[in-house]
Amino acid sequence: MQQTALVPYAHLPRAHHHRHVLTSTVDVFGTAHWLLADRAPQRGGDLPPFDALVVSVHPGGDVELTELNAMRARWPCLDRLPDGGFVVAASRARRYEDADQVQVFDALGRETSSFSIGDAIEHLLVDEAGHIWVGHFDENPSGIRRWSLTGHLYWMSDEASIPGLFDCYALNVSGTTAWACPYTDFPLVEIRPDRTDRPVKVWANRVRGAKAVAVHGERVAFYGGYGEEADRLALGEVTETSVEPTGFGLLTLPDGSLPGRRRVVGRGSRIYVQAQPFTAWAVFDLNS
Repeated sequence: MQQTALVPYAHLPRAHHHRHVLTSTVDVFGTAHWLLADRAPQRGGDLPPFDALVVSVHPGGDVELTELNAMRARWPCLDRLPDGGFVVAASRARRYEDADQVQVFDALGRETSSFSIGDAIEHLLVDEAGHIWVGHFDENPSGIRRWSLTGHLYWMSDEASIPGLFDCYALNVSGTTAWACPYTDFPLVEIRPDRTDRPVKVWANRVRGAKAVAVHGERVAFYGGYGEEADRLALGEVTETSVEPTGFGLLTLPDGSLPGRRRVVGRGSRIYVQAQPFTAWAVFDLNS
């Protein structure tokens, strides 16, 4: 089977390797971020507010540090806001995390607002306009939703007639558009809430179980799958009603090895992959 190697993208500076990586992501502008704490969170018991550090590595290599004051999420999701601030959300909304599940921080790391967006967050991605896109896994039937920075619900998938939307396996946010590939039917879904004539387009798709999707023009890439297909890279072309497969292979780390435990982020034509110990991002670009 043909192998495609990811390209090195961003590295956490070695000076911060002694701290625990709570989570990491790549934002809509291509900057990589690591959310760091002094120690790993412990299961059970409520966690008092604590200060955390975000290390941001820009595409040109510049490093930026932001201290987030009084963060509350034990198992957080993170993304950067267009104004330089950050949004942090607890992936599970339970007990103390419920009412203040989401914290919005300004560029100086001070909390400016908090609200709840629901349990079972699989993906949290901010678009270029500052909207928060959230995809839920199967313990929350809410599917895919778009929120404001003050907790106003702008768009929800409930009325969008997306077939088999039970778990948002893959979500890609680029510009102000979202792409998804949800369980159980795994269609390719394009979401443009501001397009009044047809905000949601759906294409049938035969690739099952992908954890990330990338789109460039009429070309699509799906990454991941079930069991032995965890490292599968499936390529396809969008027709009027469906995605037609054009090739299958393996996506490897830059050194040719398979990533094992990983994080993935889809942004437009790119799929970013981060393997344990989560100190480096690599990228596959459908447009390269």
